[in-house]
Amino acid sequence: MSMSRWQLAVDRGCCVGSGQCAALAPGAFRLDAAHKSHPVTPESEPSRAVLDAAEACPVEAITIRRADTGELVFPGP
Repeated sequence: MSMSRWQLAVDRGCCVGSGQCAALAPGAFRLDAAHKSHPVTPESEPSRAVLDAAEACPVEAITIRRADTGELVFPGP
């Protein structure tokens, strides 16, 4: 796993509010009053939990990029 910080984004138009991301990585994702996910902070340390949360999203609404280069981490290229 890269040592660069990750930029986290959620496509709120795509998010269905399943809550998988918040359950798997509560320090990185939360559901708001509209039951849509959002990153707790725009950047995160790389972690298996954050990657698992993105992979578990049923509609692939989560995007992870390397903060230093913008390189796509998830979904894969």
